[in-house]
Amino acid sequence: MKKWLLGLLLGGVLGFFDGLTAPLSGGPDIIPELPGILIGSTIKGCIAGMLIGYFSQKVRSLALGLALGLAVGAALAFGVALLEYTQAGKILFWQIMLPGSAVGLIVGYVTQQYGRRLEETHPSNSTIREEKP
Repeated sequence: MKKWLLGLLLGGVLGFFDGLTAPLSGGPDIIPELPGILIGSTIKGCIAGMLIGYFSQKVRSLALGLALGLAVGAALAFGVALLEYTQAGKILFWQIMLPGSAVGLIVGYVTQQYGRRLEETHPSNSTIREEKP
């Protein structure tokens, strides 16, 4: 599986579980908003996963993959937390940014360690070897 696709799928799944953590930090009054939170968190995870996976296809460095994963996850989560603050006046930066950053770190690690690079999946890069009798 290509790294960007692995990042997209893993980011979506982990983003969904990230959204499931909302009632733990927001309390029971957040339950009616949970479907929207789950959809938004899944989309956020897909975007982060795709960006991180694409980077992992181009750069083969675990340290850079983890750093980018953390940065992308934190940046997208910060955007959501800032939106929550400006629209609802709720200060939930840590509650939103910690799980979002963790998703970015996990996706950064997995896409660097697993999946195939673009060069490995492209048919023009494969060599045909003839067996000698």
